[in-house]
Amino acid sequence: MMRSLLSFLLLMLAVPAAMAQAQAIDLTAEPAPTPQDVIAAAIEAHGGEFFRDPGTLALSGQAHFFNSDSTVRVWSPDYRMWREFTRGRTVSHGADGKVRILAHDEAGGTIFEVGYDGETTWTQDGIMPRDLADAYWASNFGFGIIRSALDAGFTLSFAPGRYLQDGETVIVRIVDPRGQETLFGIDVDTAFITYMAFRSPRGWHERFYSDFRQLDNGWVQAQRVVLVYDGIVANQVFWEEVSVGETIDPGIFTPPAPEEAE
Repeated sequence: MMRSLLSFLLLMLAVPAAMAQAQAIDLTAEPAPTPQDVIAAAIEAHGGEFFRDPGTLALSGQAHFFNSDSTVRVWSPDYRMWREFTRGRTVSHGADGKVRILAHDEAGGTIFEVGYDGETTWTQDGIMPRDLADAYWASNFGFGIIRSALDAGFTLSFAPGRYLQDGETVIVRIVDPRGQETLFGIDVDTAFITYMAFRSPRGWHERFYSDFRQLDNGWVQAQRVVLVYDGIVANQVFWEEVSVGETIDPGIFTPPAPEEAE
């Protein structure tokens, strides 16, 4: 009995500070919370105004990329992403700000690279044509729109709730000024963002967020992200290092110089 009690107490002490400080959503409150209330609670739980306008974000960790038969196609032990945000985003599923993603294999070779400097998209193979770039980003960009969801021009409504990762989840539909829709799942107990979904050129895209960590500056980061297309897991990312609001070398977002004509 004492051993069980001690184990329970140790488990409680091990709960991350983010869990203890996160704001719950009271669905029984009178008046009932609105979609705007839920999104506001999620923003506050993830860092408040700092989450809405972080400036920059740098993440590094590991990633697995899967074949459709569930086998791991490739593993990247060195997976990195850099973001420079633009406040006031209004397009949900298009390139925004600046971004670079780099995946290395165990030998240090490049598995893939993709970047966007605000105008040009490139990969390890060179500059990507605009039409292909638009389709690529439309299948990948989406999470950041929640930072603008309370701005003028956005429409918010509830969709049927779900139980995700053993937690009751409120689903909010965010429609941007251009009519693009994104679903966000907000955990009732923590107000953390645990789910996102939207229709993309690649299919119905879902993301599941878990293993949350709170930094000293209040930022809350999901350390595990699972990306799914049409019900099939495409890749999962395990973020290990997080830096928010720090200066990023401009060279990170510089596309390769065009090859000289022969």
